[in-house]
Amino acid sequence: MTTQHPGDLIPDNLMLTDGGLETVLVFEDGMDLPAFAAFPLLDTDAGKERFRRYYRDYMVLAAQANAGYVLETPTWRANPDWGAQLDYSRDDLRRVAHEAVTLGGGLREEWEGTGSVLVSGCIGPRGDGYVPGKAMSGPEAADYHRQQVGDLADAGADLVTAFTLSYVEEGVGVAAAAAQRGIPSVIGFTVETDGRLPSGSSLGEAIEQVDAATGSAPAWFLVNCAHPDHVLPGLPEQDEPWLSRIGAYRANASRMSHAELDEMEVLDDGDPTDLAGGYLALRSRIPGIHVIGGCCGTDVRHVAAASEAWLRVS
Repeated sequence: MTTQHPGDLIPDNLMLTDGGLETVLVFEDGMDLPAFAAFPLLDTDAGKERFRRYYRDYMVLAAQANAGYVLETPTWRANPDWGAQLDYSRDDLRRVAHEAVTLGGGLREEWEGTGSVLVSGCIGPRGDGYVPGKAMSGPEAADYHRQQVGDLADAGADLVTAFTLSYVEEGVGVAAAAAQRGIPSVIGFTVETDGRLPSGSSLGEAIEQVDAATGSAPAWFLVNCAHPDHVLPGLPEQDEPWLSRIGAYRANASRMSHAELDEMEVLDDGDPTDLAGGYLALRSRIPGIHVIGGCCGTDVRHVAAASEAWLRVS
């Protein structure tokens, strides 16, 4: 696989991606995922086959919708801190990155749809994701994430996507590390029920600050791990330039707050049809969204409902 220029990655048509991988594995498959990490499944043939079945369901859906597909590698937790908790060495994490991208490339060879397929190297936050914790500066975050970004780039990913970031500087660091390696990036922030990042920054402030610090390096921005009802309060009534930088959205199925979801022992998978209406509400405010998928509590049902609703109004 060859790395593409950021401008070449922005599609003219809808692209789908997957749902809540970890919540599917935990709540539907009954798996134990220490540190909520899926990537150790890459160590076994059975684990790799489970990933293939998981991604194929979404790829079939995308092909049927005449949409493209963004395959996010199962590497959200495969960074140095979380890897160390699971006894993965530096070499182990490099191997994981290559295994994940290779798996994605193999699935892309099976693609029978009309749209394009991008293999994206998934990057998660250094910390929890819902709580900022000990914040890094932009340069510190670039130093920290450079290892995983580099491994995914060396493995041949088309781009890297950072998920569930809770403060601006970590987004700056990932974007800077990717730019230094010459691989396109997508920077994803999560928001609380008031539409603001867990750090307190508004979504607009976060996007503008990342762009200002990196020369608009990200190919686009992502909002994930938040129900549409939580994103909408953070959007301006009038159109603002930063809204055009949001190109992807992956919703939580539940209207619960992050703190409430952390305490849940039973999955709240919401209502796919109702959630699809939330996607359309966001689309009317953020018309540049071109990649849709799900996050915690979602599966193929939710992404199917959202894509069907999306295409009906296209």
